[in-house]
Amino acid sequence: MNPFGRDLIFLHPPSIYDFRGRDVFRGPIADAVPSTGEFEMYPVGLTSIASFLEKNHYNVQIVNLAHRMMQRSGFDVERYVSRQQATVFGIDLHWLPHVQGALAVAEMVKRLHPQSRVLIGGLSASYYHAELIDYPFVDFVVRGDSTEEPVRQLLQALREGSGLETVENLTWKRADGSIAVNPLTFIPTNLDYVDVPDYRYAMRSVFKYGNLSNLIPYIEWMRYPLTMVLNSRGCTQNCSVCGGSAAAYRRIGHRSRPAYRSPQKLAADVRTITSFSRAPIFMVHDPRIGGMNRCRDIFERIAAFDLPNELILELFFPAGGDFFSLVAASVRSWSLEITIESHDEELRRVNGKFPFTNEMLESTIDSALAHGCRKLDLFFMVGIPHQTYGRALEAVDYYRYLLERFGRSGKLHAYVSPLGPFLDPGSPAFEEPEFGYRVRHRTLEEHRRALTQISWKDMLSFETEAMSREEIALATYRVAGELNELKYQEGLIDVATYSAVSHSLAAAEAVLREIDRAARLPTDKREAALAMIRNQIQAANGAALCGVDELKWPLSQRFHVGGTVARALAGGLLREFRHTAARLAGRYDVAPFKGERARPST
Repeated sequence: MNPFGRDLIFLHPPSIYDFRGRDVFRGPIADAVPSTGEFEMYPVGLTSIASFLEKNHYNVQIVNLAHRMMQRSGFDVERYVSRQQATVFGIDLHWLPHVQGALAVAEMVKRLHPQSRVLIGGLSASYYHAELIDYPFVDFVVRGDSTEEPVRQLLQALREGSGLETVENLTWKRADGSIAVNPLTFIPTNLDYVDVPDYRYAMRSVFKYGNLSNLIPYIEWMRYPLTMVLNSRGCTQNCSVCGGSAAAYRRIGHRSRPAYRSPQKLAADVRTITSFSRAPIFMVHDPRIGGMNRCRDIFERIAAFDLPNELILELFFPAGGDFFSLVAASVRSWSLEITIESHDEELRRVNGKFPFTNEMLESTIDSALAHGCRKLDLFFMVGIPHQTYGRALEAVDYYRYLLERFGRSGKLHAYVSPLGPFLDPGSPAFEEPEFGYRVRHRTLEEHRRALTQISWKDMLSFETEAMSREEIALATYRVAGELNELKYQEGLIDVATYSAVSHSLAAAEAVLREIDRAARLPTDKREAALAMIRNQIQAANGAALCGVDELKWPLSQRFHVGGTVARALAGGLLREFRHTAARLAGRYDVAPFKGERARPST
């Protein structure tokens, strides 16, 4: 192997590979996340895999193709990829909306680099590994929620020319074309063996590989550099429509309980972020899911260095004064996100998302605001189990009631999004008929084809016993419109935001009607009709269910260059010299995983 060459290049694809040349109305499926409808934010696990491998003297680069394609319309993907060289090209398929882009990039890589191997991984890849490996351009699928060590084992086997039978979690093709599925046995019990996300790797990588654009996580990041810390892999909750639920992790990753990041490591992650950023930090998963002793330890450690960034927390279950007092005493500024998905207690109980009474929810809101919560975001969803069109619209009435009770401070905000485009494979609702879904797409290929539809409504992989796809789309827009009206009346948004959202919603609904009208035309007239509304489709893709900056928290300073950054870069330079010397001497695999593995669940 070339000691200076890339052993592995990760390519993060857009949701739809040819999105720049196709008329696709992506709709509001990404309005509640920082990235756009192309889901250009790559999984944070790529940084932990890359860092783990580099500690073992492999050269690993991350390339956010989706961001590069969005950043510059003239970016030539094939020309760029053709000039890259690597033993293995890795493509993430963590969430299923990436399936069309992931397969298109995989096919392109194998065509341009027939001697290189193509590896795909992620939760969706794990679920569909048997289908993925049948594609002629896919050589390997690595399964599970933690794949740092299996990928190291794979690179070691390829470097040494040894057999692949002992590589954990690997699905692969033998020389005769037959398929091998190695046992899924790498299931670490905690996350302290890696940094995830590994921001130091990202900083070093910019200098090592000479390109900042490849590492930017989403299109607006330079303007609004939101960062995150990860509490765990796996979850204690069992929300019916979530592909990251406890049941889904058991089914896909054979994980029976979450693997937690220790309080000291989690606090260290937060401190690393403060070395380069003053933007808000989002803590993924409720900090209490590992127990209150762990939670107290986390906040006591964060309090010790007087966090200058705002901390954003999400709550999975009710909280009171004890918890909020702890948070308020530990950080200067903090906000909350609570996803309830419905005002209806019975629907929440069936769905599994915040399955508690409204009285308990309201007590939580009351206590949070009383203890200094700066902004509290409440999220509703259209398309959950057994929800009717009428019940979806009643969310607005409930938010109006909450504003009458808590809204004078201007801190309580509500948002809505549709469940889409797909019902997550592996989720309870996808697997169990009692949740009332009529699942239209079951296979990987069916999901890939769905993403070639013109309208997001037609991409939806499901209907429910209570709502059609048409009703899901219409209810989403109507709830968003009424929320927009209510927030404007209550002074929560300004006239510019109100007008922009009103215009966007009207444009989106008009495009849906025009696409439906074109679909009813004879085939020979359909293309001409769609061509006539091309500009409307492009304009509607900028539409949103809320204001562009409504979901953001106030930001006084974006970046901060502290001593930790300088030390990290200096240490990274020294480490790279040692790393190169080790590679020249043929020393690899010096830090394989030696921690505790969990027993696979069945």
